[in-house]
Amino acid sequence: MNNTAVKIHERQRPSSRPRTRKQRKLKIRFTLGEKLLFLSFCVFAMYAAVHIVSNQVKIYQVNKEIQQLQETVQEQKKQNNDLYVEVQQLSTYERILQKAKELGLSLNENNVKVVQE
Repeated sequence: MNNTAVKIHERQRPSSRPRTRKQRKLKIRFTLGEKLLFLSFCVFAMYAAVHIVSNQVKIYQVNKEIQQLQETVQEQKKQNNDLYVEVQQLSTYERILQKAKELGLSLNENNVKVVQE
């Protein structure tokens, strides 16, 4: 074989190590407008988050006040009911007659006037 033929044949044989392509990393560059847009979005997102949290705190405080007022109203209703029962007990005919006798008053049936409610 000719010497030239051998050299061409050696070039065509695959080499023992595979060739690897170097991949270039694409560097993404942002324009000034894109940076400002991203920054404004971040600022808006932070503002919205703070605003939502502050509204939730206000709602929590108002609900707490409502519950306290409802509890106060319930206690006042109970106290009013207890006082009404006491008034009913103290205004019985027998009790009034007993207190009148203790104070030295006597029952004159000719002088009694019936008042209807």
